[in-house]
Amino acid sequence: MEKKKRRLIVRTIILLILGAALVYTLYANFTKDKHESVQKGSVAPDFVLTDMEGKKHQLSDYKGQGVFLNFWGTWCKPCEREMPYIDNQYNKYKDKGVQVLAVNVAESEYSVQNFIDRHKLSFPVVIDKDQQVMTAYGIDPLPYTFLIDKEGKVVDMFKGELTEEIVRNHMESIKP
Repeated sequence: MEKKKRRLIVRTIILLILGAALVYTLYANFTKDKHESVQKGSVAPDFVLTDMEGKKHQLSDYKGQGVFLNFWGTWCKPCEREMPYIDNQYNKYKDKGVQVLAVNVAESEYSVQNFIDRHKLSFPVVIDKDQQVMTAYGIDPLPYTFLIDKEGKVVDMFKGELTEEIVRNHMESIKP
């Protein structure tokens, strides 16, 4: 009888330890900041993605210019509503040293090209096919926009839909 009691106590202790480890793991994963690697003032993670014409865009190649980095999807209604605003302001600011890079998250070239054609977008659109850039920037949910200054540092980041006035103010803020 004594052996069974001791075995029950050992099993209970083991289960409590495993339970505590599980609770700690869940707590640690759900409370960590999604953007711990990308903060205001930090250097924006570099990446290379290809646009719809086959041209490669490396973020670090834009040093000396402001970059309006927008993550989006064709299925995202707020993304769709802000795209004309981004395009209008891009056309006003591209000659003033502000570039737009629109990063589509893991969709087909066909659907992205249809979206570009439908909205007559003139800025570079790249596709993050394996979601590595999205992961590096901690994107969730879409749309998400990063403002990057001429030194390649993150000036600010915004979750959600932007109005044309907000887009204009953001581009003005990163103009070199």
